[in-house]
Amino acid sequence: MRISNTSKVVGLLALIILAASCFSNKAVTKNEEQYVSIPASPQVVGNADSGYQYLITGDYLKSGFPLALFKLSNFKEKENFLQRTGANADIPYDWTAITAANGEQVVAPNCLQCHAQRMGDSLIIGLGNSLFDFSTPQYGSLAIAQKVVMSGSNYKMKEASNNIFTAVTAASPYLVAASRGVNLADRLTAVLASYRDPVSFRWMEKQQIKITEEVIPTDVPAWWLLKKKNGMFYNGFGRGDFSRFLMASNLLTVSDTTESREVFSHFHHVLAYLYSLEAPAYPLAIDQALAMQGKKLFEANCAECHGTYGDDGKYPDLLIPASVIQTDPMLYESNFSNPKFLEWFEKSWFKTGDRQADLVPFKGYIAPPLDGVWITAPYLHNGSVPTLDVLLNSKTRPAFWARDFNKPEYDIQDPGWKYTVSDKQYTRSTYNTTLSGYSNKGHYFGDKLSDGERKAVIEYLKTL
Repeated sequence: MRISNTSKVVGLLALIILAASCFSNKAVTKNEEQYVSIPASPQVVGNADSGYQYLITGDYLKSGFPLALFKLSNFKEKENFLQRTGANADIPYDWTAITAANGEQVVAPNCLQCHAQRMGDSLIIGLGNSLFDFSTPQYGSLAIAQKVVMSGSNYKMKEASNNIFTAVTAASPYLVAASRGVNLADRLTAVLASYRDPVSFRWMEKQQIKITEEVIPTDVPAWWLLKKKNGMFYNGFGRGDFSRFLMASNLLTVSDTTESREVFSHFHHVLAYLYSLEAPAYPLAIDQALAMQGKKLFEANCAECHGTYGDDGKYPDLLIPASVIQTDPMLYESNFSNPKFLEWFEKSWFKTGDRQADLVPFKGYIAPPLDGVWITAPYLHNGSVPTLDVLLNSKTRPAFWARDFNKPEYDIQDPGWKYTVSDKQYTRSTYNTTLSGYSNKGHYFGDKLSDGERKAVIEYLKTL
């Protein structure tokens, strides 16, 4: 299956996320290790259709790039995947034309920059985008646009574009990854928070929080998994009202918390839409006899953490301590575990009202649901493993592997990205697992399987 690439500026303008809850964790002792069961949080769930429309046409970002200038850049989409009308009809699916508060027409990034991906001729909403490029400075042509707009005489256009130009200029130097295909939304959130007053969300000229030097990557989890989870993000620190931090993309351009409250009033509908999403069904024939063998192996070896599936399936919402999972620790040690960021968050708008948010750091990672796992490569929280087969056979994981980002191809039969192996990082398209934060170590549970057993488990995973 051939997959199309996305625009270079997608990475910087990705959906920003924060986490929230007011519930404690329940520890479960297993083999003298503390597994943590995450309790459910009450959610306010709206109308899925309204949520979808707000997601693809809403003004949750209220500052953007001039519509006329955007169209001159040749960012056009012939397919109109979202069947939008008016100014949005020929704009790429991950951008939205909106009317700024002063009446000017601008174009702003939307949530699908991170949370949708083209697969062949289709767009899969909810699939994490693993094709964008954070590996070079993101500002590029945007700096030219800023110069054109801000040096012009159209005051209203300057006003409508100022907030996004300010945020992009400040954040860009912090957002350079070592390899293509990873996401830096966590770091973007931390950078934006460092410039915003926590109570009012107004932009401050001087940074209030020191940003760590480490640039830690993540992969983007599939949206359709959210309805099973009691805690968001890879280490489960997102609790409480999910809508509160789903709308935190607004931090990119927000003027003050009055605006945040208005945007927040729509996001219980967006949550309903996310809850309505289902994983894509595996499109090829499945060896049912082999899959049944794999199901037995899965339930004996994997289900305790990842859950069971089918009509009577159950998901345990377990956080697995670092000493057990042994995957790269840098993500849970960085960004949202930064004491200064936690202090900012405790003072912030996210902690106000009767639907508050909270951050609950944990030294380890959540064992995610596996619905649609066949299409969600690369694997592990940092996207360091290209296929399911090498995920379940750690000795075969490549230290350096590369995708063709110009003509990327996904292997459906042996689920994962088609890749080449090298002896070092020759280009930015090579994933370098020897770097801090990029390690492919850990999750060794599949190593005890024979080749035949591993094949059977993968055949079963195609059915989820």
